[in-house]
Amino acid sequence: MTGYTIYYVRHGQTDWNAELRYQGRQDIPLNETGRAQAHANGKKLAALLGKAEGIDFVTTPLGRAQETMEIVRAEMGLDPKDYRIDENLIEASYGTFEGMTLPELKAQYPEIHRQRQRDRWGFAPPQGESHAMVQARILPWLETIRSDTLICGHGVVGRALRQHFLGIDPEEAAAWAFPQDRIFIWRDNSETQV
Repeated sequence: MTGYTIYYVRHGQTDWNAELRYQGRQDIPLNETGRAQAHANGKKLAALLGKAEGIDFVTTPLGRAQETMEIVRAEMGLDPKDYRIDENLIEASYGTFEGMTLPELKAQYPEIHRQRQRDRWGFAPPQGESHAMVQARILPWLETIRSDTLICGHGVVGRALRQHFLGIDPEEAAAWAFPQDRIFIWRDNSETQV
């Protein structure tokens, strides 16, 4: 644990999320549902944190997370553009699967899909990253945190952080549907969802 409070917001929904299409590092914009989720999360954070003095705001290089962060900050009455971008927080690469839907993956690569079902935490798509690889990438970054931090990030990154903070079974962490309409607060090896 960092000794600080981490507030984690997954970016709002995109059309690819709604289609169960592997997004990974593709820079897909938020849809209207995603923007509404970001506005709602921003209102919740405003009520929870006020002007969030002393909190570091950081997001990933992908536009869907940056747009979510800007909406959240605007709802909090803060300068929408006053946040940091960190490459370490970029979403997992789904490699050759990016752009495919889950049903397409099952139909075209049934054995690979079965491998993924058997080992969600350790499975890496061809030319992509596993949850374990993402966690190995972000844990050193986590050690650099020096204040309470609000992260606007992605599903696999959130699952990797959640597994680390809560110490839950990696397979359970990897299979968990990471919602886009709530805020996760990790502090002292515990989780609160708002």
